[in-house]
Formats: sequence, structure tokens, C-alpha cells
Amino acid sequence: MKLLLDTCTFLWIVDQYDQLPMPVVRLFVSAEHEVYLSAASAWEIAAKYGARRLNLATPPERFVPDQRGAHRVLSLPIDEESALHTSRLPLLHRDPFDRILVGQAIVHGMTILTPDRLITQYPARTMW
Repeated sequence: MKLLLDTCTFLWIVDQYDQLPMPVVRLFVSAEHEVYLSAASAWEIAAKYGARRLNLATPPERFVPDQRGAHRVLSLPIDEESALHTSRLPLLHRDPFDRILVGQAIVHGMTILTPDRLITQYPARTMW
């Protein structure tokens, strides 16, 4: 299975791993799954860091690739088809980062690992 990490899930894997639910940990560590972080999540991390709403040990341009590598998480670029698919999603909320994750999950047949109840209402596969 291809797993797409919600931004908060990635940050919790990095800093609060012991507080993740065991089913999420099992999915994340299973060799059967490919785990991805969207470039949209990297953008969200950078935006929150720049707005001083997120503290990181290092600047995002080092933090994101270093932590992806340390946790064996692959990078998922934002592609045109996924971006355009967001126009077909219901307006459950206006968070562009979450909407692109949903678009990417649908277009690429991925499952989003997220605790976010709004994301689970979109027509994408989610697990938590």
C-alpha cells in the first residue's frame, strides 16, 4: 500500500513517535508499505515555520529532507493532475494543503495517514 502522511502525522513521527496509536506505527514501519510526504506538506511546514507558528530544531530546508531520510519517507511532488483534481472536491474546508493531499491520494491511489476528521470526510482512503 502507498501511504501519504498528513503533515501533522509526519511531525508526530519525528517528535512524538511514542504517542502515535499502535495501528499507525504498525502501518508506518511495515516493509509492505511505501510511505510518502507530499511537497505540499514541506510547503506547509516552511510556511508555518516562517510565520513562527512551528518550532523546528533546524530550518525547514534541512529539517524536512533530513527527517524524511532518517525515517525512510519518500518525497511526493505536486503534479498537475492532482492539483486540478482539487476543483472536484467538496468544500468541506478551505485548507489548500489538505485539499492537495486529498487530490494526490485519489489520483495516485494512496491512503492518507491522518487523525483529521475533515480529511476523512473527503472521497479519499484514510487510516488512523
